[in-house]
Amino acid sequence: MVSGHRIDPDVVASFVSDAVLVIAHNANFDRKFAERYWPQFERKPWACSATEVEWRKHGFDGSRLGYLLAGVGLFHQAHRAIDDCRALIEILSSDVPKLNRSAFALLLERARRKTIRIWAEQSPFELKDTLKKRGYRWSDGCDGRPRSWYIDVDEASQTAEIEFLRKTIYLGDVDPRIQMMSAMNRFSNRV
Repeated sequence: MVSGHRIDPDVVASFVSDAVLVIAHNANFDRKFAERYWPQFERKPWACSATEVEWRKHGFDGSRLGYLLAGVGLFHQAHRAIDDCRALIEILSSDVPKLNRSAFALLLERARRKTIRIWAEQSPFELKDTLKKRGYRWSDGCDGRPRSWYIDVDEASQTAEIEFLRKTIYLGDVDPRIQMMSAMNRFSNRV
């Protein structure tokens, strides 16, 4: 279907120019891809509807579009770009059970928060499962970021997370690398 077709960068620039927020259902992938081909995406704040709404906490079976649609009583033709966009609009406009607020309101609230990325550089290999269990992810360093485990936490959790690293991972005083994250740089390789 896409063979022989191309995306016009001028059309993309025009489409994105007035956007106040870019929402993707896998912003960790989509933002990196978009920034690689269209630099105007670097100057836009992003939100991730898959990870920045706690879907399971709100009674959904997971964060996949199909699960979310089923949770609000709908279905769609999966993995067609326009259908996925329309499905996400329906999901985000739906009220979250027991909250009387839309999923979009929850997403905006979460996207506006600052988070802290904490790097567990040079952590002992034998403690990798401890880090994974706590929610750390691995960066292989191929994109310019450190080759290390890392986690993103709310500002209020920063001190507790650093204390966890000191007591459980490093067994001593350590000042890990930290980065402030916002919708302007979250999910980007430019961090």
